[in-house]
Amino acid sequence: MLWKDKYKIGVEEIDRQHKELFERVGNFLKVVRSDENWEDKLDTVKETLEFMKEYVVIHFDSEEAFQKKIDFPGYEEHKEIHENFKQEVEEYARRFEEENYNEELVQEFGGKLMAWLINHVAATDQKIGEYVESQEGGSHSES
Repeated sequence: MLWKDKYKIGVEEIDRQHKELFERVGNFLKVVRSDENWEDKLDTVKETLEFMKEYVVIHFDSEEAFQKKIDFPGYEEHKEIHENFKQEVEEYARRFEEENYNEELVQEFGGKLMAWLINHVAATDQKIGEYVESQEGGSHSES
C-alpha cells in the first residue's frame, strides 16, 4: 500500500478519496508490472483507465467544492492543476485506443499517475489542510 498517513489533510472526505486513488493506482502498477501475460492484463488496464477518468472528476469536483466553501486562496491555481491532469488522463486514453494499449505507453502512464498522485497529494493538497488549520486558529506555522 503506497498510502501514508502523513498524506492526510485532515478533511475526511478528501482523505478517503485520496486513499482510494492510491489503492487503485497501486493495484494498477502491481498488475502492469507483474509477469502475467500482457493480454491478460488488458482488462485491468482498461478498467483502471475508466475508473480514473470518472473518479478523478468526482474527486476533483468535491475537492474544488470544499475549497470554495472555505474560501481557499489557492483555488484558481489548484483548479488549473486539476484541469491539466484531467486532460493528461484523456490524452493517454486517446493514445491507448490509437496504439492498441501499447505496453510501454501503459507503463509510462502508471508511473506518471503515481508521481502525480504523490506530488499532488503530498504537496499541493497539503496547502488545503494547512489553510483549514490556520483558519481554526491552530498554531500551524507556514513552512
